[in-house]
Amino acid sequence: MSFTATKFAPSPLPLNSTTPRSNDKPLSFSFDHFKTNPSSSFLGSNRKLLRFTALAKPRAQTRASTPVADVLLQQTSNLVTLSPSFFIEKSLLSWMRIGSLTWLITKEEGLELYEDMILGRFFEDKCAEMYYRGKMFGFVHLYNGQEAVSTGFIKLLKKEDYVVSTYRDHVHALSKGVPSRAVMSELFGKATGCCRGQGGSMHMFSKEHNMLGGFAFIGEGIPVATGAAFSSKYRKEVLNEADADQVTLAFFGDGTCNNGQFYECLNMAALWKLPIVFVVENNLWAIGMSHLRATSDPQIWKKGPAFGMPGIHVDGMDVLKVREVAKEAIERARRGEGPTLVECETYRFRGHSLADPDELRDPAEKEHYAGRDPITALKQYLFENNLASEQELKAIEKKIDEILDDAVEFADNSPLPPRSQLLENVFADPKGFGIGPDGRYRCEDPKFTEGTAQV
Repeated sequence: MSFTATKFAPSPLPLNSTTPRSNDKPLSFSFDHFKTNPSSSFLGSNRKLLRFTALAKPRAQTRASTPVADVLLQQTSNLVTLSPSFFIEKSLLSWMRIGSLTWLITKEEGLELYEDMILGRFFEDKCAEMYYRGKMFGFVHLYNGQEAVSTGFIKLLKKEDYVVSTYRDHVHALSKGVPSRAVMSELFGKATGCCRGQGGSMHMFSKEHNMLGGFAFIGEGIPVATGAAFSSKYRKEVLNEADADQVTLAFFGDGTCNNGQFYECLNMAALWKLPIVFVVENNLWAIGMSHLRATSDPQIWKKGPAFGMPGIHVDGMDVLKVREVAKEAIERARRGEGPTLVECETYRFRGHSLADPDELRDPAEKEHYAGRDPITALKQYLFENNLASEQELKAIEKKIDEILDDAVEFADNSPLPPRSQLLENVFADPKGFGIGPDGRYRCEDPKFTEGTAQV
């Protein structure tokens, strides 16, 4: 699979720009991973499929290294007929060959994807529990329903690669490898958190894992991500650092795509061919504003070709489809071929935040997407293709439950940040306003908090 700006500029996907995608019209979508519903108004369902037959049993251990050209396609038809029930997207065929058919994922990959998605879902459910028990404060934005996007992209990265998130950042941090203990402690406002309790829900950051932060304001992280990508390119091409091949993922939502920073950074990234992938998590709602009511053209992927980069639309409720698109986008960035804009059409199963009663979205719409749960879809795929047993998946779920129970206990027993930490990372001069001539923090002086200290 490969895509270029030229190839995708005319029409990346056969999409219907007039098709509603929110509660303006009830949606329908075939739940089967391989079968398409031609009448569906979900944009991700309109991609042309190739039909295959497995001449050999699906193998989960290895992948064939053959290109698409090795696949014998019928020139007179859009479908290759080899089996009455096996359908697969043409874009997923870059390593498949008739006669030695390799499955979409190996058993190990399937279990890794499932574990990461379960970790994200269970973690967010635990956050809701702790929030309502008074262990967390402020706004907490949960990621339930969108796990296929985080897992599909981030699990393909190297440790050295960068991730820039939004205020809905817990699961991005977990997928990047930040320990559950550190994320939970940060949510509890404890000194053992990944930001020592100073960041909270919307500002997960880890230098060790190159998690460059969540950002409270929409669009705020896109320039940071663009700068990280520029840094990688500069170090490689100017400083001649051989290992400077890092790729940056910039995550943001549909509401951000109407902001100026988005367009400015698309332009810079395309102009300088930066190693970055712009990942739009289009969950169809910007807080309580339907995406269709907020933008003149709801098909966000079209904005990529306008700047000379590929624009791709993918079903963000299907981790395997996301993963294959992500793989090519990340690889082309690492090869020096520039940025890609990927629109992942997904859905959040909870309100905008835990303070949101979620009364604005149509119940029928919420029910429709609940029926397309990405974790349930992956689980079904693993079972149908003999890649995992019920016992193996239950063991993963039990393992994650234990990890999260430990994370909660650790966070609850961790100390609060000391008062001396209050003014750290605030002033550029550490001996300035925050620290007095005697080297002690001014906030430790009772007169300082009373407002009577001489400064």
